[in-house]
Amino acid sequence: MEFLYPNFLYAIPLFFLITLFKNFFLKKSSSIQVSNHRSLKNHFGYQGKLKIFIIRFLFILTIISLIIGISRPRISSVSEDVKVEVIDIILVLDTSSSMLAEDFKPNRLEAVKDAANEFIANRIGDRIGLLVFGKETFIQCPLTIDYAVLNNLLAEVTVMEPKYDGTAIGVAIANAVNRLRGSDSESKVIILLSDGSNNAGSIDPISAAKIAKEYGIKVYTIGAGTKQSITQIPGRGFVRNEIDEETLEGIAQVTNAKYFRAIDKNSLSSIYSEIDKLEKSEITVSYFSNYKEVYIWFLLAGFILIMISEFFRTFYLRKII
Repeated sequence: MEFLYPNFLYAIPLFFLITLFKNFFLKKSSSIQVSNHRSLKNHFGYQGKLKIFIIRFLFILTIISLIIGISRPRISSVSEDVKVEVIDIILVLDTSSSMLAEDFKPNRLEAVKDAANEFIANRIGDRIGLLVFGKETFIQCPLTIDYAVLNNLLAEVTVMEPKYDGTAIGVAIANAVNRLRGSDSESKVIILLSDGSNNAGSIDPISAAKIAKEYGIKVYTIGAGTKQSITQIPGRGFVRNEIDEETLEGIAQVTNAKYFRAIDKNSLSSIYSEIDKLEKSEITVSYFSNYKEVYIWFLLAGFILIMISEFFRTFYLRKII
C-alpha cells in the first residue's frame, strides 16, 4: 500500500501530541455538588472508567481513519518488466555480386541474412538499422525497435545491380557512422560483413574507422568466404576470393572491436552469437503499477465509527444531568 498524499499522515502524531498536551498540561481540577453520591457510583467507578475509555478509543479511531482516508491510500499491483540500456546497432552488409557464391548454403547472401535474423531475435529493446553496400551504399532500414519491419526489409535484400557492383567498405562505414553520430545512446555499434576488399569509393576504410572511433562507435568486422582462391557464382562465372583480412582487422582494432572470419554458415552464426554476448545490454528493472483506490474504505470506517460513538453516547453512555 502507498499513499498519494502521504504528508497528511503527519497529522496522526500531531493529533496524539495535542491530546497528550491537553490531558497532562491543561488538566484542571473541578468539583461538583450532588445530593447523593450513590447516583455517581456507576459513572466514576470501574464501569464509568470503561465507558470513558470506549468513548475516547472510538474518537481516536475515527480521527485516524479520516486522516488515512484523506491521505489517499491505494494498493499497487506491481509487475516487473525488463528494460535494457539501449544500444544502437547498424548492420552493414556487402551485397556485391560475389555474395551469390555458394560456398555458404544456399549462398553467402542468404546465409548472412539467416544469421542476421538470429542476431536480431536475441536483442531486446535495442535500436537496429540495416545498410547495404556495393559500389554505393543504401540505407535499407533506419534505426528501429520494430524488429518485424526490420526482418521484412532484411528478407528483401538482394545483390547490387551491375552498375552498382563493387565493394566500397570505407564509404559504407562512413554512412553508418553518419546514421549513428547523432544518437544519444551510450553504446553505438556497427557490424560490417564483407566478402571482398575495398575497391570503390572515395574514403579509405581505416580513415572511416578513425572517424567512427571519434564518435565512440565500435566496428565489428566479419570476413565471409571460404579459403578457396576461386568461387563459382551461378550465371556469373568464377570470382576470386580476395578478402582483405588485414584491412578488416585494422578497422576493428582502431575502434576497439574484433575481427572475425566466417568460412561457413555455422561459423557465421557463431560469430553473430559472440558479438551478441560482447555487446549484451545491461538489464535494469522498470516498474509498471496498477492502482486500486482504497481510501473510500477508511472514510467509510470513520463515518461508521462516528455513528457508533454517537449511538453509545445517546443510548448507553448517558450524561448526568
